[in-house]
Amino acid sequence: MFYQLYELNHAVMQPCRAFADAVKHHYSNPINPLSHTAFGRTAAAIAEMFERSTRRYGKPSFAIEKTVVDLNEVAVAEIVVWSRPFCNLIHFARDLPAGRGDDPKLLIVAPMSGHYATLLKGTVEAMLPHAEVYITDWTDARTVPTSAGGFDLDDYIDHVIDILHALGPQTHVMAVCQPSVPVLAAVAIMAERGDAFAPASMTLMGGPIDTRRNPTAVNKLAESKGIDWFRKNVIMHVPWPAPGAMREVYPGFLQLSGFLGMNLDRHITAHKQFFMHLVENDGDSAEKHRDFYDEYLAVMDLTAEFYLQTVDNVFLRHTLPKGEMMHRGALVDPAAIRSVALLTVEGENDDISGIGQTEAAHALCVNIPDHMRQHYVQPAVGHYGVFNGSRFRSEIVPRIVAFMISNGKEGSARHGQRQDDTAVV
Repeated sequence: MFYQLYELNHAVMQPCRAFADAVKHHYSNPINPLSHTAFGRTAAAIAEMFERSTRRYGKPSFAIEKTVVDLNEVAVAEIVVWSRPFCNLIHFARDLPAGRGDDPKLLIVAPMSGHYATLLKGTVEAMLPHAEVYITDWTDARTVPTSAGGFDLDDYIDHVIDILHALGPQTHVMAVCQPSVPVLAAVAIMAERGDAFAPASMTLMGGPIDTRRNPTAVNKLAESKGIDWFRKNVIMHVPWPAPGAMREVYPGFLQLSGFLGMNLDRHITAHKQFFMHLVENDGDSAEKHRDFYDEYLAVMDLTAEFYLQTVDNVFLRHTLPKGEMMHRGALVDPAAIRSVALLTVEGENDDISGIGQTEAAHALCVNIPDHMRQHYVQPAVGHYGVFNGSRFRSEIVPRIVAFMISNGKEGSARHGQRQDDTAVV
């Protein structure tokens, strides 16, 4: 019922949002003399603040049209090369010169933890000059009809394995935050099977491999509530007329309230500054605020089964680090991984995945040779800075690229020879 009330409130507010939008355009139109006064800018700012605080933010677009490769600007095309009801695989195809050697294939596994894959736009842009980039674009569960079936943690792991099969051998995989656990599990399963399509390397970034290490507020909250509390209090049915009506989900708007609540004072300050930027006609600063919050406030629903299994396995029972994680009745054994290189990256000030939680993967993957493993802690960054921002681009990306190259197929494209071309595109 709570989800239905949320939808009703959003519908009821629609005329108010339309009026506020009209007021904003009226007082910001340069033809209107009042738009050049403090009164006009204040009126427009109040209207915009109201409209933005009551709207539902739709899925953003990557909108990556070009990149720089070998000091030359090249066009980028966004192509869906693999599709399932709950996930599309996007290839950022670069228009490279004919005859140029191949770059490493990189699969970026985006988190399914509330935000869309576009949260990693900066990650994709930073890697495009160095690799053939693919990313998992997870689908908002409220848009998937119940006829498509469910989607749980086992399905997530299967999707990662299926995508690696589609991309072919010598693919490098990068997991950002939440997918670190299922990606490590997927690679362990592939190694146990002797799968020829196991990745050449895996990079785990700010992921909750073992949340018993340096637990954060997020970890402590989960442990203080227990799985029954989450099942009773945050799982709801998608209301009609959404395509996924009656599907059980963890709603995006509840997740967003949690995101905002963790750093509420910071968000309040940011919106106060945004208001003053509008009044002072500081267009550049105001636009940066819009760009960030258009992405940050866009959230998606998660299937109930996936969310509850993730909370239970990762934050409550710690099944992976305890050696108890199961996938379709079989034990997940990271010790089976022997020929997949492992790079872990953490942020010094990460308040989501504490220091040591991602590094724990090395203690589990005991049979990876020392020369094929590396751990790096980025100073002076929080969780977001692990995969985005200036320090990510200047200090983390070069390490990832060097790690992929050093652990790629002998005679990779960067060394003058062409890799096996078994990819789907």
